[in-house]
Amino acid sequence: MPDVSSLVRVQIVRELEGFVREIEAFPDDASVWAVVPGVTNSAGTLAQHVCGNLQHFVGRVLGGSSYLRDREREFSERAASRSALIAELRRTAAVVADVLTRLPAGHLDAAYPEQVGGHPVNTAQFLVHLGAHLAFHLGQVGYLRRIATGSNTSVGPLPLSSIAAITQ
Repeated sequence: MPDVSSLVRVQIVRELEGFVREIEAFPDDASVWAVVPGVTNSAGTLAQHVCGNLQHFVGRVLGGSSYLRDREREFSERAASRSALIAELRRTAAVVADVLTRLPAGHLDAAYPEQVGGHPVNTAQFLVHLGAHLAFHLGQVGYLRRIATGSNTSVGPLPLSSIAAITQ
């Protein structure tokens, strides 16, 4: 049975690859920043947000990177091209894969190194939360793309083969 770190690593990388496919499916750079009535965040904003979130909580806190999160910028900047967003999503996937591959197993049972929302949390539990948070925003981006562009085309399901591969 694979450890939690491997399971979460595969899930998060797979979801980030899904984010890339969604951003690629927008017809142009401007449309990735479109917002629709009743929705405050664009797909571009959500892409920046999930990257900042994972680069901070996994890359910096667990991996010791020098990443400095600017959460306000994640929600205010609306100028990045699709190619820049895709590059950042791929960088984030590489950081997550690297950190979670080398995370000592005992670390998962310990408290996460910093409090989250003013509360102590278990590292494994928080990693599962980060994966769920990412999946939530990926679903939002899929619907935002369809609403903003008027296209009902799917980018396809997330591949179950990546999960099955680590259980063999």
